[in-house]
Amino acid sequence: MALKFHGKDPNNPGDTCPAVFRDEQTGDFYFQGETVIDPELLARISTDSRLLDTESVVKLPPSMIDIILEACSAKVDH
Repeated sequence: MALKFHGKDPNNPGDTCPAVFRDEQTGDFYFQGETVIDPELLARISTDSRLLDTESVVKLPPSMIDIILEACSAKVDH
């Protein structure tokens, strides 16, 4: 796995998550963030995209948009 770190939330003073990573070989994204546990929000999300027991929802703030876009435009080695 060639995991590339793209960045952390520039507004987070604690130097922790959220963060964005991407596997340069497969193109897979990895998002580190606050795990959503609000049952109403999870139920609402499940109406459009059913959540499996092995899945979770991660919250990322708008300040991460530029970092996510950078990760989206990164080259993937096939």
